[in-house]
Amino acid sequence: MSEDRRRAVLHAIVEGYVSTSEPVGSKALADTAHLGVSSATIRNDMAALEEEGLIAQPHTSAGRIPTDAGYRRFVDHVASAALQAPHKRAITTFLSDAVDLNDVVERSVRLLSQLTRQVAVVQYPSPRESQVRRVELVRIGVDRALVVVVSADARVEQSTVTLGRDVTEVEFEDAARAINEVTVGRTPTTLAPALEVWLQRDRQHEWAAPVVEAVITGARGGTVERVVFAGASNLTRAANDFETDAIGPVLDALEEQVVLLRLLHEMAAEGRDVSVRIGAENGEDAFSRTSIVAAGYGGSGDAVSLLGALGPTRMDYPGTMAAVRAVARYLSRIVETE
Repeated sequence: MSEDRRRAVLHAIVEGYVSTSEPVGSKALADTAHLGVSSATIRNDMAALEEEGLIAQPHTSAGRIPTDAGYRRFVDHVASAALQAPHKRAITTFLSDAVDLNDVVERSVRLLSQLTRQVAVVQYPSPRESQVRRVELVRIGVDRALVVVVSADARVEQSTVTLGRDVTEVEFEDAARAINEVTVGRTPTTLAPALEVWLQRDRQHEWAAPVVEAVITGARGGTVERVVFAGASNLTRAANDFETDAIGPVLDALEEQVVLLRLLHEMAAEGRDVSVRIGAENGEDAFSRTSIVAAGYGGSGDAVSLLGALGPTRMDYPGTMAAVRAVARYLSRIVETE
C-alpha cells in the first residue's frame, strides 16, 4: 500500500511541478492531491522518494521537484492521455490539405509544435528502407577500399574510402566477414546502432570507421538525411527551466542536426510505440536539460523516420506523448499512399 501511495505522491509532484513550475510541498499535496493521508505521512513518503533519487529539494525551499529519474519513473508508469477531439480534427484538417510531401512535412512540424508547445522535429521520410542483402569490401590500394552495399530491392550503392593505414589481409577479411554478420538482413534504422556497437567492441578496428560510415550511407540509398523543426521560440518561453546560456547550445545542436539525427536513430532502434529520452539519457551536454518524445512513422514493421517534440524536462509527458503518437499515425497514412 505504501508503495502505491509513494507512486501517487511522485505523480502528484510531477504534475504539480509541470503545471506551476514551483516546488511542491507536503501541505499543498495534502490539500489538493486527494491522497487521503496527512501532510506528515506525505512528508515521510517524500523523504523516501528523495532517498531513492526521484525528487530533490531546490535551494532552501520546503517543496520538492522531480529529478530526471523521477520523470523516468513517472513516464514508465503513466499511459499517454487521450488526445482531445478538437486536436484530432485539427490534425485531419490541417494535414489533409497538403499538396506534396514537402508540404506534409512542413505542416506536420508546425502542427506538432502548436499541439505540444515544444520544439517539434520531423525527420524527412526515406522511401527506400530496405534490408541489406550483402556488403562487399574490395581492396583497391594499400590503404583504400571499395565498399559495395547490395539491398534486398536490388539497389547497389558503392563508394571509395581511405582506411588511414596499411591493413593486413587477415584484418580486412575478418572485418568484411564481421560487417556482413552485423548488417545482412537489417534495415537502415537498426543498422547504424548495430555497427556502432561493433566498432566499440572491436577497438582494433579504428580504421574500419570510414567503412562503417560508407555502409550506413549506402544502405540508406546515398541520400542525405535531414530534419526540419519549428517552435524554437517555445524554448525561450521556458527560459526558467534552463540554466543561464543553456538554450544557445540546444539551438546550435538543432541547427547542426548531426547529434539530433543520431538520437532519433537510437530512439527508433528501441522499437517502442513512443520513445522518451529524459535529460542525461540523451547522452549529449546540449540536451542534458531537455526531454525528447518521439514516434516512428511511414513504415510497417521497422519505422522509416521519426518525428518528435523536444523541450525542457518539465513538460506535460502524457499530453506530449499523445500528440506525437497521433501526428505520427496520421503522417504514416499520408506517406504510405505517396
